[in-house]
Amino acid sequence: MSDFSTDSTLRERTDVNKYWFWLLLGANRWVVAGALAFLIFLVFMIWGVLKPVSLLSTMQSSDMIETVFAGLVGAIITGTTLVVTINQLVLSQEIGSLGEQRGRMDVTMDFRQNTDSLLGTTTPADPADYLDALIETSEQRAKILRDTVSETGNQELYRKVDEYVTDLLENADHARGHLEDTDFGTFDVVSPALDYSYDRKMHDVRRLGMAYEDSLTDAERTAFRDLLEALTMYGVVREYVKDLYIQWALVKLSRAILYAAVIAFTVAGGMVVFVDATTFTGTFLGIESILWVVSAAFAVSTLPFLLFAAYILRLATLAKQTLSMGPLMLS
Repeated sequence: MSDFSTDSTLRERTDVNKYWFWLLLGANRWVVAGALAFLIFLVFMIWGVLKPVSLLSTMQSSDMIETVFAGLVGAIITGTTLVVTINQLVLSQEIGSLGEQRGRMDVTMDFRQNTDSLLGTTTPADPADYLDALIETSEQRAKILRDTVSETGNQELYRKVDEYVTDLLENADHARGHLEDTDFGTFDVVSPALDYSYDRKMHDVRRLGMAYEDSLTDAERTAFRDLLEALTMYGVVREYVKDLYIQWALVKLSRAILYAAVIAFTVAGGMVVFVDATTFTGTFLGIESILWVVSAAFAVSTLPFLLFAAYILRLATLAKQTLSMGPLMLS
């Protein structure tokens, strides 16, 4: 591998197990929460089967189950206040005076005009198309840089620039391929945007430009600056799209917790009010029926927390991998 070669995906660059990486970032959050709930159910069943005294006997001599689920009812009610907090966090970014809203619009339009000039066309409104256009522009300017250097006859510089551009094009092709037909609001837009290692590309092009600064022609200096400008603009837009996704995900999280809380509250409340040692007698598949019911009810009652954990795992991982902006590589 040359000095300018990089892996095409964020997972490869961070050297994380692909299954663990998929669980943290790629997997559907409802599926992750459901898998965690099933794991809780399975553990409860195993403990119940291995316990020397049957659960039914324990329920006849104590109110342990009622106490547990009564505590869950209180926890679910308290936990739903997190939804209010999350919504306040998101909405606080959108609420402002007329002057503040005008200022935001002016900054947005100024930046759009800058990207219009960079792209040579109207900036796309769709986030995936926006990112794709900027990656394409960096590809075009990288090729121009290679062609410009090839005309000067500096073979050492050309060899290094060719290695750099070849790696950039491979990385860009991977990212653009995965950006196709993606919709904002899903992680499918953010994932390929993270795969494009613009920070390393910025560092390498600056390193090359400074190493050969004294021997560069004006055309070569312009080509280096133009490519660096395209990569810089991509970095800003990627961070903006990532921030919008985080806000979108927090809204989805708040809705998911509300949906799950209604189900969990109903199940936990039903266990407190209606279930006792006489409600479910007998066995099912050789295991006492009440153990099946209690294990399933407990797993369902934890769904709001599990959804919260599943979403925060993704957002925390995303924040960790994008802490810096520009040519500063933390991974």
